[in-house]
Amino acid sequence: KAYVKGPIISNDEKWIYDWFGIEATCSKDIENAIEKANGEELEILINSPGGYVDVGSEIYTLLKDYNGKTTGKILGMAASAASVAAMGVDELLISPTARIMIHNASGVIQGDYRTMEHGSEILKDCNEAISNAYALKTGLDKETLLDLMNKETFMNAQKAKELKFVDGIM
Repeated sequence: KAYVKGPIISNDEKWIYDWFGIEATCSKDIENAIEKANGEELEILINSPGGYVDVGSEIYTLLKDYNGKTTGKILGMAASAASVAAMGVDELLISPTARIMIHNASGVIQGDYRTMEHGSEILKDCNEAISNAYALKTGLDKETLLDLMNKETFMNAQKAKELKFVDGIM
């Protein structure tokens, strides 16, 4: 089993969370689980508010690239970067009490108007990148997905299944 629980953080920050006994997930956690699974079926249990989008992308890619079968189970929440990571499994299930949340990328930008405009373009590009994972899973067009992201969309199990973000309800 692998776990995507707590905030999604960088490998370099993981020791801090561990030291304080705070649940968190970094890409190295998933790498280790994949290595341990050694091609066997891998179950990923998910309950995360999200975190760093690039780490969510890395986890998505690690899961997509895994040679064995992967099954994800959303136990509580797959929000933000965790929703991106969740799209990487072969079969995604959701608890009838769980939710998925998708939204636009956000960040902190400081500088003059040119820097702000550049930052805006970076975030828009990030949204496009994120929407690729959702499009591949759901079959929905980019315009629809970007609109859902603009609205910061929360989906219960039924809505997530209806929109094909998940394959089934547990």
